Amino acid sequence: MRDWEQLLHEVSWFLRPGESAVVGEAQPWTRGSIDDMPELSALLDSTTLTPVTVGGNAYELLAWGSLNDRRGWLCHPPHEVDGDLVPQAHEGFWRLCGGMVERFGEPDTWWTNQNEVLTVDATRVRIADALTDYAWLWEDDGLEVSINSDEYYAVAVEANGNLTLAHRDDGRLVLFAPDHAFTGVTPLAGSPPYSLLTIDDVPDLATWIEVCAAAWRQQ
Repeated sequence: MRDWEQLLHEVSWFLRPGESAVVGEAQPWTRGSIDDMPELSALLDSTTLTPVTVGGNAYELLAWGSLNDRRGWLCHPPHEVDGDLVPQAHEGFWRLCGGMVERFGEPDTWWTNQNEVLTVDATRVRIADALTDYAWLWEDDGLEVSINSDEYYAVAVEANGNLTLAHRDDGRLVLFAPDHAFTGVTPLAGSPPYSLLTIDDVPDLATWIEVCAAAWRQQ
């Protein structure tokens, strides 16, 4: 079974009724690596890339593993950073990959159940609106929202609306998760539970990418 067929087997809803895909030839990874992200780089070095076009939209299916244990990401092509206010870790990622919209053979990571991971569309989510809608979480405790939303942007959007946010300068990571069952998280200083959280032992975007890439490498 080809990688594309395995993706559709697990993500049967990706193609809408009447849609079809043009699937290119699988090819080895040739884009190189990121020096300060060894786990991501090792994962990509073992990748097979299959170009896919659906309804005029270009995707890349990145997959790896043995024939009997494949796993992978359906991604946008690399994104050329042009005026995007994102930290260096995200710039480096975008040079190789435009971010994930679907996955198959997925291990349990901070990317599980996310509709968008490290995509341009994720960065366009209006964080200020989301925080305003839930301002009552802070007001009920006599608090004010404890971050400046202009300093952050979304790097992942969960199916239930939870957001993973990164600081535009240094990549500090914060979860906005009013609906969650996460373990290994701590409320951000000045925030009530089930609002803004930090991830224990995953302080920033680069660490988040590396921790998740390491889990995807394991077979």
